[in-house]
Amino acid sequence: MPQFARYPSLQNRRVLITGGASGIGATLVEQFVAQGAQVGFIDIDAQSGAELAARLPGAHFIAADLTDVEALRGAIASLRQRLGGPITVLLNNAANDRRHSVESVSSESWDAGLAVNLKHQFFAAQALLPDMREAGYGSIVNFGSVSWMLKQGGMPAYTSSKAAVQGLTRSLARDLGAHNIRVNTLVPGWVMTGKQLKLWVDDAARAEIAKGQCINKPLMAEHIAHMALFLAADDSAMCTAQDFIVDGGWV
Repeated sequence: MPQFARYPSLQNRRVLITGGASGIGATLVEQFVAQGAQVGFIDIDAQSGAELAARLPGAHFIAADLTDVEALRGAIASLRQRLGGPITVLLNNAANDRRHSVESVSSESWDAGLAVNLKHQFFAAQALLPDMREAGYGSIVNFGSVSWMLKQGGMPAYTSSKAAVQGLTRSLARDLGAHNIRVNTLVPGWVMTGKQLKLWVDDAARAEIAKGQCINKPLMAEHIAHMALFLAADDSAMCTAQDFIVDGGWV
């Protein structure tokens, strides 16, 4: 049976997770609560978020549209108050990988895609900078994607924004390192969440995964969460400005 690590440094650590109501985000919430962390999470899906928080003592939920920067700041302020102090771990997980053709993209849809997949990551980090400075440390984990590395088509706004996440990580790591704040990118492969299985994973996709991954097993949200735990914990104290790819060996 697999044996998984426990991280004493995560006990009572205050953690913020964006997009935490479902998919990878919900698993992040569950895994950090299981480590004894105090977790706040934000999602536009009010019902799923409330249901998750109701069954997880130590999890606090605020429904908000992350693409609205003022709403994001307000949600962070509310969660800081609920958690009772500075938040020192940020997991910028929220994203939307809706497929779209080159021909269908408008100026408005392009801006909307970057807002949900990139923009909120910067403004969440900006909002928590005072918390991490006050505490004297912090860990920011920006979520990327292997999609652009694999030259995946059919969603140019998504792949462009996810490529940009790694540039954001490296620039923030330089700017915030003086405050003992670490910034890394966690890069998932094709994770078999309920949404992916319902919308995109057919027999052809399974064949593509089997061909691409070195380990031909389903990549699950738990695999991503285990890396996130490590990056949030003191065990990764000198890891910053790096990309941590969890994809079964595809790229």
